Amino acid sequence: MVSTRASSTGEADAAAVRPAPAIARADAAAWLAVAAGTLGAFMATLDISIVNSSLPTIQGEIGASGTEGTWIATAYLVAEIVVIPLSGWLERLLGLRTLLLIAATLFTIFSMVCGISTTLPMMIVGRVGQGFTGGALIPTAMTIIATRLPRDQQPIGNALFGCTVILGPVIGPVIGGWLTENVSWHYAFFINLPVGATLITLLLVALPHQRSRLDQLRQADWLGIAGLAFGLGGLTVVLEEGEREQWFSSPTIGLLSVISAVGFVLLAIGQLTARKPVIRLALLRDRQFGSVVVMVTVVGMVIYGTSYTIPQFLSGIAGYNSLQAGEIVLLAGVPSLLLMPFTPFLIRFVDIRAAVAFGLVILAISAFLETGLTSLSTGEAFVDSQLLRGVGTIFVMMFLNQAAIRSVPPELAGDAAGLYNAARNLGGSLALAGIAVIQDQRVWLHSRRIEESLSANGVDVQAYMAGQAQMLGGQAAAYRSLGNTIQVQALTMTYIDLFWILSVGIVAVMPLILFLRPLPRGAKPVASH
Repeated sequence: MVSTRASSTGEADAAAVRPAPAIARADAAAWLAVAAGTLGAFMATLDISIVNSSLPTIQGEIGASGTEGTWIATAYLVAEIVVIPLSGWLERLLGLRTLLLIAATLFTIFSMVCGISTTLPMMIVGRVGQGFTGGALIPTAMTIIATRLPRDQQPIGNALFGCTVILGPVIGPVIGGWLTENVSWHYAFFINLPVGATLITLLLVALPHQRSRLDQLRQADWLGIAGLAFGLGGLTVVLEEGEREQWFSSPTIGLLSVISAVGFVLLAIGQLTARKPVIRLALLRDRQFGSVVVMVTVVGMVIYGTSYTIPQFLSGIAGYNSLQAGEIVLLAGVPSLLLMPFTPFLIRFVDIRAAVAFGLVILAISAFLETGLTSLSTGEAFVDSQLLRGVGTIFVMMFLNQAAIRSVPPELAGDAAGLYNAARNLGGSLALAGIAVIQDQRVWLHSRRIEESLSANGVDVQAYMAGQAQMLGGQAAAYRSLGNTIQVQALTMTYIDLFWILSVGIVAVMPLILFLRPLPRGAKPVASH
């Protein structure tokens, strides 16, 4: 017993003085790879919204109507949503470096096609090409972080990626508006040439070549690939164009709905029969990852919904031009820049559940503040809410990023990244579709309610109309003025409804925070099950 105890004590003493194993650190090539992935994701997310403020000018120059011009934005989003979930399979097929080089090169070429477009079909071809190639750049940035950085340095990479995803849609309208006002709308696309050249150089220097596995073409889940393209592509177009086309009274929307339904059936069959499904929906069975996907969908609705709704309010109610409205939207990006140096520390030491809860509460408060708008509100009414929205967004996105990437083993990081980013963009598509539906219906409802409250025989109404007729030079002008006033008030009330809905939506997903798992520092990623 004595000798055993002495032996144990000696081993303990030796262990105490034995130096701890060195923690692996990322080398310069790994950080250059992260920089390349981040730059590619930024370029792709920026181009989602960079044309928003330039659309009227672009439509006029290429001879497109207002309805046709919306396809300039929709074509990009549809193509991107389809390809994002496929990025994991494409990475395994071609190798990460080859995939990114092809995507970056083609994205730059398609950007030039958009910049020199003189017709709507040419522009749509360019935007579809941008969407397909840019969509591959977003989730692969998360894959680089998960596979090239050690665990203790991943928070830094996640912070860089998260800020680009947040800033891209926010500053896109500002850059596009400034270029359109001061140079030309063409440069909203030409700006991608130097960025693309820089990205390609970084990829060549930083990422090692991986052998392509073209044999996977024979084993591919072709049912799943076709189902994903038809399902998500058809659904996105239906959501984007449904209200404008009067939903199922339009044969086109009816046909696309059937195509989308068939696509999702094919995707489900592929999940059940394929040895290696093209997208691993089984990851959603993990409570943490499934909860993250739901929450990031709602956050996507907030990011894209507010970046669309606020400029619309400022343009339609306050009389702002596109650049002025874009500057108000840009305020949400200020906290991202200020908090970026601190996010790796926060991710490392703050509990995931507490951080996400804090972010969601701040987002709900920011939307609630905007329910106090009036028809006299200007950009100043959005300053506090936009700054709060920026803080809430960066907390939620940073920590959901971390939760998503830690929910799966590194070999499934590509599939998880595809699902995560597709959910965020799908949330944006749902938000834009929902805004169109709600705006159309609620403006009509509020207009009727206001009209019902105005009695034609009321003394106050008659006195007001008499005064307006005398001031405007006739009864007809007075009625037109009253109609415009009712429309402005109804539209303002509709925007208030939209912000109420966003507030409620954020609160509704808060219980999912309970499914997030705080992981100890240095722990290996938890496998999906």
